Amino acid sequence: MTRTYDAVVVGAGPNGLVAANLLADAGWSVLVLEQQPEVGGAVRSDDDVHPGFVHDTFSSFYPLSAASRTIRALHLEEHGLEWCHAPAVLGHPFPDGSWALLHRDREVTAALADERHAGDGEAWLALSDLWDRIGDSFVDALLSPFPPVRHGARFLADVARSGGVDLVKELLTPVLSFGDHRFGGEGPTMLLAGNAGHSDLPPTAPGSGVFALLLTLGGQQHGFPVPRGGAGMLTQAMARRFASRGGEVRCEAEVTRVEVVAGRAVGVRTADGEAYVARRAVVADVLASKLWGGLVPPEHVPARTARRMRGFDLDPGTVKVDWALSGPIPWAQAPAHAPGTFHVADGLEDLTTTLGQVAARAIPDRPFMLAGQMTTSDPTRSPEGTESVWSYAHVPQHATHDAGAGGPGGEVRGVWDADDCERFADRMQARIEERAPGFGSRILARRVLGPHEMEERDANLVRGALNGGTSQLHQELFLRPVPGLGRAETSVRGLYLGSSSAHPGGGVHGACGANAARAALAHDRVRRVLGKRR
Repeated sequence: MTRTYDAVVVGAGPNGLVAANLLADAGWSVLVLEQQPEVGGAVRSDDDVHPGFVHDTFSSFYPLSAASRTIRALHLEEHGLEWCHAPAVLGHPFPDGSWALLHRDREVTAALADERHAGDGEAWLALSDLWDRIGDSFVDALLSPFPPVRHGARFLADVARSGGVDLVKELLTPVLSFGDHRFGGEGPTMLLAGNAGHSDLPPTAPGSGVFALLLTLGGQQHGFPVPRGGAGMLTQAMARRFASRGGEVRCEAEVTRVEVVAGRAVGVRTADGEAYVARRAVVADVLASKLWGGLVPPEHVPARTARRMRGFDLDPGTVKVDWALSGPIPWAQAPAHAPGTFHVADGLEDLTTTLGQVAARAIPDRPFMLAGQMTTSDPTRSPEGTESVWSYAHVPQHATHDAGAGGPGGEVRGVWDADDCERFADRMQARIEERAPGFGSRILARRVLGPHEMEERDANLVRGALNGGTSQLHQELFLRPVPGLGRAETSVRGLYLGSSSAHPGGGVHGACGANAARAALAHDRVRRVLGKRR
């Protein structure tokens, strides 16, 4: 039996659920179809690692959710979401045992920076003041449909009042140069550069400075919050809100085809042969290369789009390790304030070398790592006195060699079978052991998710790519996912790209889904007006 809805949303990740909520708020009947057994996409949690421990399967910390007007406007706290914060936002432990720390109180951050290098505290407060002037308008402009006319005008006005073209130049400066120009010590620049490493922007690349500012100063402003009980509580709250508006979600329903008639998307078909009609719109929370590489029948893909999609670049792959620890991480020197998130690199040179290896298709010998102390952030994540910990590192999509071949543990071949994943996880674990002697002795259980395991759990994470495509400048703004798009609308009428492959890209901010939903609503209004005039 064919079922009919105003809109069908493909994918129940955060972008798909945001789009579904906004369409349901407008009174549309909406169906969400999800391939996995549960909603959430890359925002899920599980208890598979060790009894009594909750681990986030993919992402964990959500500063962009806290900054996003779209997600705040959903009032998810009314549907069971509760945010938690660690004592400190972010930490970077150095080989000598000292720390660079980011705190939600700028005065604390500044005082700690000044202890490491006199004058850096004052410089940090100056940078914080700059963010006060431009931060909100920048975030609003970034998360708006492209071009961001209203919010963009406000951001440009704020920039003009805060330094004009000199500030524009500074914002476009690579993060390493940005930090060198403002700070005398390594600590603040390490915090900035480490946050730039959340994307695949090399610290020497234009644009890395502004991305670093977004996460670092935005983190100081909003924190790096986590949902109480696990990352999945965020998307579960979205799903509950959607259901309260009459929305319907079907899991274990893999969409294999977008039905197109006379150049318009009219529904979808699933792997079990079921057909679902969409009277008004189909929103695809789907990787762009999958949407145009099979879901839309080839005869309905314009030749120019097909040609440009051949140049679509994924971001690097990922290896993620989850640990259940019998006690807190035994840091060689405890930080002044325990951070929820921490980064691992010896220094700026080490960070640059590692990310350069990934860009050169080499498997890093000493990977740069992003990591989380989850029980420190949310005490419900594990029994009292223990710690739920994770870390991930970027690896090349297609490795040509192993920079660590011949070292301890043996060669990682880049096929990412169980042996490769365990060997690379050993490298990651050894890096934490350097900062925290005795870390290994506290491990109750370890789980390694390599690129293949990530894609099995979320089809959008092709070979472990987390951000829906590279964040480098050649694939951002109006160039995302390919030149000439830059918006949720596609060349197929009634079909909207609502995944992180669309502007503004990766991160749990909901903007990609919101932009798709708003485009669908706007086009429907125009269509109805034109229909009445005829």
